[in-house]
Amino acid sequence: MKMGSEAKEQPSMRLIVSCLITGAAVLAGFSLLSPYLASNGSCLGLGLGSLQWRKKKKKPVRVYMDGCFDMMHYGHCNALRQARALGDQLVVGVVSDAEITVNKGPPVTPLHERMIMVNAVKWVDEVIPDAPYAITEDFMKKLFDEYNIDYIIHGDDPCVLPDGTDAYALAKKAGRYKQIKRTEGVSSTDIVGRMLLCVRERSVSDSHNHSSLQRQFSHGHNQKLEDGGSGSGTRVSHFLPTSRRIVQFSNGKGPGPDARIVYIDGAFDLFHAGHVEILRIARGLGDFLLVGIHNDQTVSAKRGTHRPIMNLHERSLSVLACRYVDEVIIGAPWEVSKDMVTTFNISLVVHGTVAENNDFEKENDNPYAVPISMGIFKVLESPLDITTTTIIRRIVANHEAYQKRNEKKAASEKKYYEGKTFLSDD
Repeated sequence: MKMGSEAKEQPSMRLIVSCLITGAAVLAGFSLLSPYLASNGSCLGLGLGSLQWRKKKKKPVRVYMDGCFDMMHYGHCNALRQARALGDQLVVGVVSDAEITVNKGPPVTPLHERMIMVNAVKWVDEVIPDAPYAITEDFMKKLFDEYNIDYIIHGDDPCVLPDGTDAYALAKKAGRYKQIKRTEGVSSTDIVGRMLLCVRERSVSDSHNHSSLQRQFSHGHNQKLEDGGSGSGTRVSHFLPTSRRIVQFSNGKGPGPDARIVYIDGAFDLFHAGHVEILRIARGLGDFLLVGIHNDQTVSAKRGTHRPIMNLHERSLSVLACRYVDEVIIGAPWEVSKDMVTTFNISLVVHGTVAENNDFEKENDNPYAVPISMGIFKVLESPLDITTTTIIRRIVANHEAYQKRNEKKAASEKKYYEGKTFLSDD
C-alpha cells in the first residue's frame, strides 16, 4: 500500500517541480526585460507588482483656418467655433495688412488689433500672424510639417483670387480640405455698408423719429434701396437669433459658491480690440466676469439715432465668444441697482477710462450711483484708446476706398445671397 501510494504521488511531485522551474524561468525573463520595459514607460511584474500596459496617446487632430478677420464679428466667431469642432486644436492664420490690401482693399483694423481679437476667441488655440491670403505650396508644406496641421478649413462661400482661381485649390487637391457652413446675414462688407449708410443718413436724421434708423439696422430695412433709390447694395442686419446659437456660444456654467463676481456693462457695438482688452483686465480682478449689454433702444437714446450699428443679439454673441467673458445679461438695465447687485451676487462693478461717454459722474442719473455708495465701484485704465466712434471714423476717413471695396465684394456675393433665408446654421 505504501509503495503504491508513493507511486501515485510521484507524478504530482514532478508536476509541482516543473511548475516551479517554469515560474522561475518566467521571473528570470521578466527581470532581464525590466530595464527595457522601464525605459519604455511600462511596468510588468508577476507577483512583484501589477501588470500595466500604458496606452499610446492618441495624436490630437490639428485644424487650420485663416482669414482677414477685419472688423471681427459673430460670423467670424461662429466659423471658428465650427472649425474647432472638426478637430482637437484650432490654429488660426491672420492675413497681413499688405495681403488684404492687394486682394480686397485696405483693412479697417490693422494686424495688431486683429491679432488681439482672434486670440481672444475662446475656440482658438494658436494664432499665426501675417498668413498669406492664398494657400501656396510652400505655406501648405509649412502647415503640415511645422505646425502638424491635419486639415485646412474654410466656409462654403467662394474664396476667389484676383486671377479668378480658388484660394484653397491646393488644399483640396491634397485631400486635406474640410468645409464648414457660412454664417448667413453678416459679413465685414455688410458692417462697412451699415456704417456708410449711417454716415449718409445721419445728416437727415432729424427728420426721422427717434429710433427709426436703429430699427432699420436691427430689422434689416434699407429705405433707400426699398424706395428704389441709390445705395451701395450692402444689406443691414438679417440675423435671426435662435436659442441654439446662444447655447452654442455660452460657457454653460455659472459661478462657484464663493466666486468673486465682476460686472461690467456697455453697448459693445462693433466689438473691437479696445473692448477685448478692458474685458481681459476686468476678468483678472475676479473669478467670474458678468457682462451687461444694453438694448438697442437704450444705446440709441444715449448715443444717437444712428446707433447701434449691430443689434442686441449680434452684440451679445460677439461678447459671448470672448474667452474672458463668463456670462452676459442680454438687455441689461442702464442703472446698476441694489437689487441687481444682490441678485447676481456682484462683488465689484468696473468701468474703463476710454468710453463713448465718461461723464456719468456729472449726470443726475449716474448709472453707477449704487455701487459707488456701496464701495464696490472701480474705474479701470483702458489699455487701448479705441471706441466704436474710432472705427466709424476710420471708415469715413477712407470713404472712397471702402466704397469701392464694398461694391467689388457685393458684386461677387450677389448670387450667393439671392434667394437665401438668413437662418442660423448648426
